[in-house]
Amino acid sequence: MKNLSNEEIKGYGSNYSESGLWSKITNQAKQAGQKVIYTVLLLYYVLISPDVPLKYKSIIVGALGYFILPVDLVPDFIPVAGYTDDLAALAAVLRTVADCLTPEIEAQAEAKMKSWFGDIDKSKINEVNGLK
Repeated sequence: MKNLSNEEIKGYGSNYSESGLWSKITNQAKQAGQKVIYTVLLLYYVLISPDVPLKYKSIIVGALGYFILPVDLVPDFIPVAGYTDDLAALAAVLRTVADCLTPEIEAQAEAKMKSWFGDIDKSKINEVNGLK
């Protein structure tokens, strides 16, 4: 599978909207899995943080726009593989903006995960934290 560059990811920014993001998460959280959703939430909370530079926000918007799209490099409806390209794009952006992650952002993302999933798989969160 081709890895998208940050510039290519930015191009998906026109597909981003906050309502579209929450709708996608609400409808697809279980199918996408905890690892993908936690990564999305980390990026979302970085995006809304007032201390994050605009250059990072534009890349995050692109990655979240890519996540929202149902048909991308690997269509989301394909079992197991459907979200692998989304996770690859999200993880690439997460590494780019890792310096902007704070313990507060991580706590917000984890709290939201607990509210949606109940019991969360800490190994999935640790895997995502290892992507940074």
